[in-house]
Amino acid sequence: MPWQVVPTDCPINPIHAALGRTGKVLFFAGSGNDPTNFQNSSQGSLIFDPTNNSFSSIIPIPKRPDGSVIDVFCAAHSWRVSGRLLVCGGTLQYDPFFGETATFAFDFTSQTWLTASSMNEGRWYPTCVTLANGKVFSISGYEVNGDLSVNPEIFSGGSVGWSLFSQTTPGAYPLYAHLFLLDNGKLFYTGAQLGGNNAVRPSVLTLPAAFNQQITPQVVNGLQQEEFGDQSASVILPPAQDQKIMIIGGASNGQATTRTAIVDFKSATPSYVTKAPLANARMHHNAVILPDRTVFVCNGSRVSEDVNQSNLAPEIYNPATNTWTVLSNDSPTINGRVYHSVALLLPDGKVLTAGGNPIRGQYQKKVEIYSPPYIAQTRPTIGTVPATIRYNQTITIQTPQAASIKWAELVRPMSTTHGLDTDQRLVDLPITARNASSVTVSVTNNANIAPPGYYMLFLVNNNNVPSVATWVLLK
Repeated sequence: MPWQVVPTDCPINPIHAALGRTGKVLFFAGSGNDPTNFQNSSQGSLIFDPTNNSFSSIIPIPKRPDGSVIDVFCAAHSWRVSGRLLVCGGTLQYDPFFGETATFAFDFTSQTWLTASSMNEGRWYPTCVTLANGKVFSISGYEVNGDLSVNPEIFSGGSVGWSLFSQTTPGAYPLYAHLFLLDNGKLFYTGAQLGGNNAVRPSVLTLPAAFNQQITPQVVNGLQQEEFGDQSASVILPPAQDQKIMIIGGASNGQATTRTAIVDFKSATPSYVTKAPLANARMHHNAVILPDRTVFVCNGSRVSEDVNQSNLAPEIYNPATNTWTVLSNDSPTINGRVYHSVALLLPDGKVLTAGGNPIRGQYQKKVEIYSPPYIAQTRPTIGTVPATIRYNQTITIQTPQAASIKWAELVRPMSTTHGLDTDQRLVDLPITARNASSVTVSVTNNANIAPPGYYMLFLVNNNNVPSVATWVLLK
């Protein structure tokens, strides 16, 4: 069977998920959409090991010096160069929701939370994006008083901490706005988010040189049903060098759409172009880039958080043919993964799915792992490869299947929540030479295409069957 249900229930609501360079998955939720659990929110994180389907004991989240809790429920996160996960903001108060200023870094080696400098503004449902210099940009989210933040900030680490832009953004960017780093260092807001879009259209953001200057947006036209951005999914189509970004599904007033569209930033005038629609309208869904360079879409519902409308077969998009394949015979065992569901790629090429939280205090406790068809095929293997690789470098990858290798690639590990993942991308490593036992590849010289940090390195053969990944550090 392509779907395997993990025998042990997940002890916490897995609202946030990130794959660390150890190959293990961090689940965290803080209070986990349950206000009665607010005072116990420091107990809301643990590690899942997909090699033996085991959960660690609870990993405590640090409290304030006075002993009060810091709730990371509905924070944002993205990767640091070190492989640590930077987690920003969260929930200061329920009903109405106020944003938390705290910042943490999770270390996968020690499996501990580390306290970092707090943000200048509270942020509940914000967005974080790792930049080419390793710094982290954050935008939107509800402040400590419940207002929507219109002043982004950047985390530099060390003694600098966070620096706030003093000028407000032209327009109030929505909660969990989907942003991606482009090859020119600008950021693209795809038009996807949580909730309404606050009348902010898809746009490219130019970050100024100084924090007292205003961020400049440039609208990207062509997106049909712009109002259907609620709980949509967005991905940088593989490979990242092609600079094509896709928006998938989404909803307006709780009703989902089948719409998909792609914008090509290599064109002279980038504009969204409508593409083949989903077979099933979806919101609350997840999109995962597979190492065979297709996009796997799972979870979600046709209507808001209605689990009766969520019995949807996964679909796979092939960018090369602009076609969707419905996996009607490979439907998941667990139904009802809607709001707060997650999905991410594992190093062996499988996909982990978890969560689903349509009602406060209730969540889907079963975790599933999906094996794409290539898992059953004869797979290429990776021998030795440098543990650290550099930009604009040529490297040699040992493999006994060198003659049949079609692609070499880096895949950024996912860090996802609410269908949002600003980290996810697949970067091509062009093959420049080969012999009987190795392939030689070139590494991009552009850190905007591949921000520094840890990646999974895959080899893919002529049948589009990937190897198991090897971890490398790009810097």
